[in-house]
Amino acid sequence: MKTFKLPDLGEGLQEAEIVEWYVKAGDQVEVDQLLVSVETAKAIVEVPSPQAGVLARCFGQPGDPVHVGEPLVTFDGEADDSGTVVGNLARADAGAGLAAEEFHIGMSPSTRDFQPARATPSLRRLAQQLDVDLSRLHATTPSGLIREEDVRRAADPVMPGAGEALRSVRRTMAKNMARAHAEVVPVMLVEDADLHAWTAPVRDPMIRLVRAIGIACAAQPALNAGFDGRRLTLQRQDKIDLGVAVDTPDGLFVPVLRDIAGRDPADLRAGLAQLRADVAKRSIPPRELMGATITLSNFGTLFGRYANPIVMPPQVAIIGAGTLREEPVAWEGQVVIHPILPLSLTFDHRAVTGGEAARFLKALVSDLQLAE
Repeated sequence: MKTFKLPDLGEGLQEAEIVEWYVKAGDQVEVDQLLVSVETAKAIVEVPSPQAGVLARCFGQPGDPVHVGEPLVTFDGEADDSGTVVGNLARADAGAGLAAEEFHIGMSPSTRDFQPARATPSLRRLAQQLDVDLSRLHATTPSGLIREEDVRRAADPVMPGAGEALRSVRRTMAKNMARAHAEVVPVMLVEDADLHAWTAPVRDPMIRLVRAIGIACAAQPALNAGFDGRRLTLQRQDKIDLGVAVDTPDGLFVPVLRDIAGRDPADLRAGLAQLRADVAKRSIPPRELMGATITLSNFGTLFGRYANPIVMPPQVAIIGAGTLREEPVAWEGQVVIHPILPLSLTFDHRAVTGGEAARFLKALVSDLQLAE
């Protein structure tokens, strides 16, 4: 038999969840025929067959997690049955276990093998006694250390308080937020932009905000950078690739608007619309959700004035834009009504000084307050 494993789905995407099988054991399939769709933290990906043949076995049911390098299907063939299938996913079809000869496609062994569980020796003994695979547990502490409660819950999934397991996007979001909380030293700075100089009514504030972020990054390049907290190295980026936080019922997505300083407003508008549409359809390529150098959370389109957005390493800054509102302000000795955009800046104080952050926010506000 020959086994086809889950291929590498892109940088940082080492785990997926089975959504739907298009085939079953016994089916004759052709090269590039769709086998299964899987959901990563970034998008739904359809996996094609690497060869023609008859399927002997399909691994996993919809909802099951699978790591890169773990088996998806086995094909009938002239057997060299001395090998063993990697992983222990349940079969999607009934039948006896099959030995396998692997397709070598660049991800063997499983990426799970390179993510050893962090647990004390006593917990490892407990896991062995309870027949719990530590490699399949997700730690519930920011440090990544597995607790006794995690092990016992895995052994008895219906124990009180177990709740519903997070899946896919929300599971990855939880991991990323815990990592950011453990690593980043966040400081927040806020200010308001008075937009009365804009042509009324205010048109396309999002594109103006994108432009202003480009101006601010040019004025203070330290905020458009990547910081490695372990090596204590800072790499300033040549291009500004803006992550744009998008809220969906499935969780938070952050597609990347590339090279914002080198594009005109019409091109930025079209690019942003395309990213949002792809996220809504869950058809966005994984590469379009990677590599942001700084992020914007435009939470004000939903509700709220100021926020403390979370900086995701290796980035060092994130901008939050609150709800645009009409407010009374003092102007030339008079109280007048102006459109006001509240802004929040969270920066990683390990890599960015308070002065750099203040100058960045000042440049951002100054550009926004110019006439269109």
